[in-house]
Amino acid sequence: MNKIITVIGARPQFIKAAPVSKALIKTGGFKEIIVHTGQHYDSNMSDVFFDELEMKSPDYNLEVGSGTHAEQTGEIMKRLEKVLVDEQPGLVLIYGDTNSTAAAALASAKLHIPVAHVEGGMRSFNRDMPEEINRIVADHLSSLHLCSTTTAIANLKNEGITQNVYHVGDVMYDTALFAAQKAKEKSTILEDLAIAPKEYILATIHRQENTDNRLRLENIAEAFGKLSKEFKIILPLHPRTKKYIQEYGLSARMQKVKLVDPVGFLDMASLESNALALATDSGGVQKEAYFHRVPCVTLRDQTEWVETIDAGWNALADTASVANIVSSIRKMLLNEDRDAIADYGDGHAADKIVDQIQFFV
Repeated sequence: MNKIITVIGARPQFIKAAPVSKALIKTGGFKEIIVHTGQHYDSNMSDVFFDELEMKSPDYNLEVGSGTHAEQTGEIMKRLEKVLVDEQPGLVLIYGDTNSTAAAALASAKLHIPVAHVEGGMRSFNRDMPEEINRIVADHLSSLHLCSTTTAIANLKNEGITQNVYHVGDVMYDTALFAAQKAKEKSTILEDLAIAPKEYILATIHRQENTDNRLRLENIAEAFGKLSKEFKIILPLHPRTKKYIQEYGLSARMQKVKLVDPVGFLDMASLESNALALATDSGGVQKEAYFHRVPCVTLRDQTEWVETIDAGWNALADTASVANIVSSIRKMLLNEDRDAIADYGDGHAADKIVDQIQFFV
């Protein structure tokens, strides 16, 4: 039986790995070993996802926790290397663009273990973002590239990567379809927060470029404060965002914004699908917005998901300007000129990923 190690460590990776894990089981012939790096160590942002995604618990938890990028990446490599040596997998499966992704690619490559990268080829072309560095490192060390879009394939070709590159569609679409139905059955978050569908804007902020930059986080808080006079705004707080809001004393600027603890996967799906619009700096949430057909404003200068911009479902808002954030969100709420995105597939990306893994191993 072919042994595969799946390395995950953050919310978007749990979401992407769940349907692939199920497809591996359905196909048979594979023994999947799940390694959770512990990059997201808050149980509300980690453990609950395994339950709600109906995914088996990790076989290993490296419990790395927080730290600088170098500390976190190095610690993951050190702890993961022992697992790789002990287990001797035929393939390591990685997802997205986190420190866990880059660390797993580095540790595996140095042991001459092939790596398959789900979401290969995504680029924002902004190397100030640590995620962009992680994407580049992961792609250039991977042997199998499982791309969500044709744009990603073109990006890889421009960097000289043309072997074992496949367009499989977006695995997050698989999960979004699953989540939408489960959320209807199980989530009570709207009732818990006393909000109705289409009467609120859902916001998420966690990127280092926004949280660690005082001016940008102040601008976001100011913009949300202004918008909260017209719309209800719900903001689940990532631990890092909460830390800096407190450190910078920004709570007073968002008195009418409803700040809540991180929510589970199904509750998040319910909040997303019922929102009037989303305002986020998350790559994953941008796409989830489209999957639920909810307009989105991305609080960044660039996005790797250019298709959402081209199709009219997403717009960029530079957080260096309060006025730009406010006007971008208002404009998006008025825009109704939007198209479907064929590149993201039909909700069966996981099956296509496993097909390519079968051929590869």
